[in-house]
Amino acid sequence: MWGLVRLLLAWLGGWGCMGRLAAPARAWAWSRGGSGPALLRTRRSWVWNQFFVIEEYAGPEPVLIGKLHSDVDRGEGRTKYLLTGEGAGTVFVIDEATGNIHVTKSLDREEKAQYVLLAQAVDRASNRPLEPPSEFIIKVQDINDNPPIFPLGPYHATVPEMSNVGTSVIQVTAHDADDPSYGNSAKLVYTVLDGLPFFSVDPQTGVVRTAIPNMDRETQEEFLVVIQAKDMGGHMGGLSGSTTVTVTLSDVNDNPPKFPQSLYQFSVVETAGPGTLVGRLRAQDPDLGDNALMAYSILDGEGSEAFSISTDAQGRDGLLTVRKPLDFETRRSYSFRVEATNTLIDPAYLRRGPFKDVASVRIAVQDAPEPPAFTQAAYHLAVSENKAPGTLVGQVSATDLDSPASLIRYSILPHSDVERCFSIEPEDGTIRTAVPLDREARVWHNLTVLATELDSSAQASRVQVAIQTLDENDNAPQLAEPYDTFVCDSAAPGQLIQVIRSLDRDEAGNSSRVSLQGPLGPDANFTVRDNQDGSASLLLPSRPAPPRQAPYLVPIELWDWGTPALSSTATVTVSMCRCRPDGSVASCRPEAQLSPAGLSTGALLAIITCVGTLLALVVLFVALRHQKQEALMVLEEEDVRENIITYDDEGGGEEDTEAFDISALQNPDAAALPAPGPLGRRDVLPRARAQRQPRPPGPGPADVAQLLALRLREADEDPSVPPYDSVQVYGYEGRGSSCGSLSSLGSEAGGAPGPAEPLDDWGPLFRTLAELYGTKEPPAP
Repeated sequence: MWGLVRLLLAWLGGWGCMGRLAAPARAWAWSRGGSGPALLRTRRSWVWNQFFVIEEYAGPEPVLIGKLHSDVDRGEGRTKYLLTGEGAGTVFVIDEATGNIHVTKSLDREEKAQYVLLAQAVDRASNRPLEPPSEFIIKVQDINDNPPIFPLGPYHATVPEMSNVGTSVIQVTAHDADDPSYGNSAKLVYTVLDGLPFFSVDPQTGVVRTAIPNMDRETQEEFLVVIQAKDMGGHMGGLSGSTTVTVTLSDVNDNPPKFPQSLYQFSVVETAGPGTLVGRLRAQDPDLGDNALMAYSILDGEGSEAFSISTDAQGRDGLLTVRKPLDFETRRSYSFRVEATNTLIDPAYLRRGPFKDVASVRIAVQDAPEPPAFTQAAYHLAVSENKAPGTLVGQVSATDLDSPASLIRYSILPHSDVERCFSIEPEDGTIRTAVPLDREARVWHNLTVLATELDSSAQASRVQVAIQTLDENDNAPQLAEPYDTFVCDSAAPGQLIQVIRSLDRDEAGNSSRVSLQGPLGPDANFTVRDNQDGSASLLLPSRPAPPRQAPYLVPIELWDWGTPALSSTATVTVSMCRCRPDGSVASCRPEAQLSPAGLSTGALLAIITCVGTLLALVVLFVALRHQKQEALMVLEEEDVRENIITYDDEGGGEEDTEAFDISALQNPDAAALPAPGPLGRRDVLPRARAQRQPRPPGPGPADVAQLLALRLREADEDPSVPPYDSVQVYGYEGRGSSCGSLSSLGSEAGGAPGPAEPLDDWGPLFRTLAELYGTKEPPAP
């Protein structure tokens, strides 16, 4: 078999050399007699052509692919053939003697399609080129050794559902690595292996198309199509490759919405407020995205008044909500129809039917415990003022909607009637006055009445009750303000002095219409003219009033036109004044009264200022003196001698205030009388301690002076204690006094001053000391 292959290759090589002659080329010729070679244009002496080698051939021995031969080769064995270029010596080898070229290994056309080589004939002995080198090509001849492949596969494509037959889906392209210019190795044909009868493919272009009409996405959304590409024109023996095309049907609005049930039933509590969700409705639409969006509406007016329906955020469900308050006692159920419609409709599919559907809805209203309901949303009542307590004002009424026969208890919330002006009957809601009302003090009373079910205190409701106080004519008219005016002594008769206005606190009407009248008769000093609008004009009469020092008091009588009519009298003060030419007041009293003894106004003001300053100083001095005396008059419940401080030096008198608290003094109820007998010395301790007499309780407190006298006498009559110097009873004793110290510690043995300095001359403040230590002179006859 290999022999036949060699013969075939030899034949092909010979055919190539014989059939395709190379173009003329230059050849080198060597001169034999000259000093150097001469370049001459000669005919190419090579006898060769392009060589071919079949790819993928792998025989046991090198394969002869051709032979090189030169005309200079006479067969003498002097010519040597050399081969250089791509693959020379490795892929291709040449026989130096014969010029036969062999391929040593299997070639792959898809890896390298041709090789460019350089052939040369040289002298074997001298290696001198017999001819110039020449280039030739060895081509690798293709065989069908590569199947078709799809470099972009697998594919994904989308086509709208319900598309017509022949709608283009996608184009697939296969590549064959074989030589498309040689034979049919790269001629491809496309076929559908899997996906029939839904899709087809163009054999030459690879375009995939729909093969049947009305493919429904809702029936099958995705198809897997297998496409095959086969070379050799699809004939037997060719190689093939395949790929997959995933075809997805995109949605179109070809399905109308449909309610899964014809009747929907819901229930809602009657206390559900507006906006409360009752239930959801969903019409089924197998379409996707915007094609499945729906809008819902209530067809019957009966249902649209009490309920409303809207579409949720996803556009699929209908939300049924309460529109207005429900009442189980009034109506217990509602029935109406709801329609669902696609919001986006494709005209191309209108033939598939109306894109809407209708369902019935029934809603049952459930009873719930409710608080009592008042017959009115608010009450407006009225009562006249000044009525006796217990006067009927009005009545409020509430009923239990769940059980009309249930009893209701009424009460007034305390914060709405702080003054307790009204009372209410708990059983029937009758409101009465609790105190007389005064319209002028308060016109409106806003009460909050609470109605509570007797058997369920948690069920309660409130209502506002506005009570208006009606007016009665119970206020006499009076002047709007105190009027104190003046008139110039030079005023002309009939001149307007003052406009007097009246005030009636009663409500506008006849009760507030006021008339005014002044003194009548020829002796009246002034004239009062009623203006018929609640005011009067005070005029100077035709006969002027005589000037005088005191102001005039003009009586004014006021009365209203109410039933019964009320009246009052007021006085207007009018002063007679001297006026300047421009009408301003110069003075309203005679000058003799204003400036006595010829003093000017400035001097009079200075005198008044001085007198006021002196009075202020006197008041201040008296207040300070009174405060100092009160500080000394403090009572104490304890015995005064319990707080005595003993010291060796003489007492400081007034300066001992810090050492002894005078508040320790207390007012004894009574003091025991001294025991009869001679008095002992008070400046030395007695040899025998005297027995203290108990104090009998007295009738009540005495003044401080009497207290001090009793304490002093008790201390003096007690021989068991040293002199009682620490008791502060003199306001000006001590080193700070001009009289010096009066303590007996520094006195003589007699304990009394000498006759040169009688104690009686020291004044009333030292009368007590004079009685103790001084000589009592008999009173003058």
